[in-house]
Amino acid sequence: MTMLKFYKLYPDVETPGFATCGSACFDLRAHLRGVPSIPAWDPENKPIMLPVLFGNNSDQITLTIPPLHRVAIPTGLIFDIPEFHSVRVHARSGLALKKGLVMVNAQGIIDFDYVEESKLLMQNLSAVPINITHGDRIAQAELIKDLEYSLEEIDTPPDQKTNRSGGFGSTGITT
Repeated sequence: MTMLKFYKLYPDVETPGFATCGSACFDLRAHLRGVPSIPAWDPENKPIMLPVLFGNNSDQITLTIPPLHRVAIPTGLIFDIPEFHSVRVHARSGLALKKGLVMVNAQGIIDFDYVEESKLLMQNLSAVPINITHGDRIAQAELIKDLEYSLEEIDTPPDQKTNRSGGFGSTGITT
């Protein structure tokens, strides 16, 4: 069995884990404790800093993501990814459907040679602010074995392989 090792930058970082024995991915959580602000980009692509708010309860640490803003949320984790592998990060389907919180780049890719803190690039697609609390599960990830391949330029376009013609929507029902 291949092992994905991780380093916790802070003692209170929750250990990533699988929600059920049938889960394909493990959960990643927001680590906001000790973070005064989070880098973000507004709908006009201007960089800003969003404050992290601390409530009366020491566990009530919240980041509010305004509508259409993008953020880089820290996890407090550094992965020790085996060579010839990568970690693929995905949005959690419930948050995407119910709140409009999605990954900025649809799928994050962490290469095996990246040994800095993993951050989750998230976007609020809804028309209302979304609150993220310290420890919330906001993404899911999986270890993937990379397929080794090379790239080769060819002198002529490839031959037609099927009867398909066209691009976007070309395999759907025609009217």
